[in-house]
Amino acid sequence: MNFLDIAKKRYSVRNYTKQKVEKEKLDLILEAGHIAPTGGNKQPQRLIVVQEEEGLNKIGKAANIYGAQCAIIVCSDVNETWTRPFDGKKLTDIDAAIVTDHMMLQATELGLGTVWICYFKPEVLRTEFNIPDNLEPVNILAVGYSSGDSLSPDRHNKTRKAISETVKFESL
Repeated sequence: MNFLDIAKKRYSVRNYTKQKVEKEKLDLILEAGHIAPTGGNKQPQRLIVVQEEEGLNKIGKAANIYGAQCAIIVCSDVNETWTRPFDGKKLTDIDAAIVTDHMMLQATELGLGTVWICYFKPEVLRTEFNIPDNLEPVNILAVGYSSGDSLSPDRHNKTRKAISETVKFESL
């Protein structure tokens, strides 16, 4: 499967089976996150992989993971994130997003569903998982086997703005 096929196949899964994610597949997903580029190659990402019932219940206090049997809390170390010198912009969210996207697309290639979750209570995650102040919880990636029908890869033709609306050449 080529990259565009994988990207078109991916959709937000909001209903998972009870089937666990196999270690081999999880290892590949984490490897995809590991090789993701980050600003200045600082690699500020810190991932908390949660698969046990106790941990999944802890996440449930902060967010809905839709019954996924695996969740990855993606954090970024604000002390290690590259900072643009001209305006002080920290790449905290950007680096975490790149890492998450790599993992999400790898999961799709492996036949797993994902949903990228930003609607969560950060302080609950901090407390439940002992996340120190220097780590910013940026998102949660729920991973597992979808219990519903997948969405058509052709849906983008109907749900996305025309490229001409979002891309301009040389000037806006």
